[in-house]
Amino acid sequence: MTAPGSATDATVVVVGAGISGLTAARELHRHGVDVAVLEAADRLGGRTMSETTALGSTVDLGGQWIGHDHHRLMALADELGLTRYQMHTGPMPGLIDRSRRLSAISPAVLTAVAALVGVEVLSRTGVPRRWSDRTVESWLRRVPGRTARRLLEVIAEVSWTADLDRHSVYAMARMIRLQGGVRTMLSTKGGAQDSLLVEGMKGLADGLAADLDSRIRLGHKVVSIARDSSGVTVQTTAGDIRAAKVIVTVPAPVAGSIDHQPPLPLDRARLVDDTYMGSVYKAIAVYDRPFWRQGKGGELIVLDGPGSGVFDTSPPDGPGHLCVLIGGPAARELDGLTADERRRAVLEPLVSQIGPDVLRPVSWHEKSWHTDEYAGGGYMALPVAGALDGLLPLPSTPVGDIHWAGTETAGDHPGYIEGAIESGLRVAQEVARALRDVRD
Repeated sequence: MTAPGSATDATVVVVGAGISGLTAARELHRHGVDVAVLEAADRLGGRTMSETTALGSTVDLGGQWIGHDHHRLMALADELGLTRYQMHTGPMPGLIDRSRRLSAISPAVLTAVAALVGVEVLSRTGVPRRWSDRTVESWLRRVPGRTARRLLEVIAEVSWTADLDRHSVYAMARMIRLQGGVRTMLSTKGGAQDSLLVEGMKGLADGLAADLDSRIRLGHKVVSIARDSSGVTVQTTAGDIRAAKVIVTVPAPVAGSIDHQPPLPLDRARLVDDTYMGSVYKAIAVYDRPFWRQGKGGELIVLDGPGSGVFDTSPPDGPGHLCVLIGGPAARELDGLTADERRRAVLEPLVSQIGPDVLRPVSWHEKSWHTDEYAGGGYMALPVAGALDGLLPLPSTPVGDIHWAGTETAGDHPGYIEGAIESGLRVAQEVARALRDVRD
């Protein structure tokens, strides 16, 4: 991979070295297309990011899970020689409210389940479009019981990283359908969080990039894209590149900083205003061993404190990894704390269920994705309530020689790594076909 340098011409420029961009670039390169990948950050991976712990294991601070039906991701991981392992999970997560474990048949839990089932039924039978103006926050106010409302709030914030006063019931129902239903969406084993990679998603990004080495330019933030009758000129902070085609893989709210000449069509430009990036904080606490397995397990939905989803992501041979996700406004509220204060806020609500040893991790890793200048947030771009244009999957119809990819454009599993791969493969075929048509 090259550092920032002089301008270079390529047949196709790919904007963004996340999983979608790397997939598209690798596919085009394998078909003999001269490709250049431009990445604003100083690393690969986009909304995936791996770190090595003090005990030598690998943790993922971004996207990490392989769903039970994420066949493209499974096939790619196997092709790259990566090691998949299933999540260690019980029949259902513990539900913690005010340091007490809620019964699965408590009135609050049954009320929350009934509300979710109701939305799923609507998602399959058709949600009225007028509900695009009704926010999830307003819907929650109609659910009886403080605990039931709080449980639904935490589930929604962790699942979609949304501000619930900006997220519509219509969008929520649509996402439930696109993500395979409530059961699949929330389940670990056999669901959307079925398995992981020992090597982390860094192994995936590095494997995709292996054949592209000199074609990847880190530290190249795209400033503008100018279209003319013979191709495109991509202006970056490190020089200009001339190409026949450009593929934009970064999410719409982030891509809004790119100036286009001539301006994009109104329906395409409107996506910037009709979407925003979710807010999410992720932490991994690492221990010598997964000691919580001797007790009630480490899979929890915690209503106390900032509200979180907790997962046992420990690799088969150890050490112990506890993954904590906090979404929406609660994630941003952690930004004003020191690192030690954040760790206490995240771990102290777990003491009543896991024990005081949870406060003493050997290694601590955290990432606030909404503060990442280049990712903009996570897990995906979300539609603003009332905006139908921002609903997933986002449109990917080319604008002249500009083509669009990214997980948000996937027809299958948008918002997941699987969707990123699907979109990368799709756009590579689309561009290769367009280039052949020009030659012919």
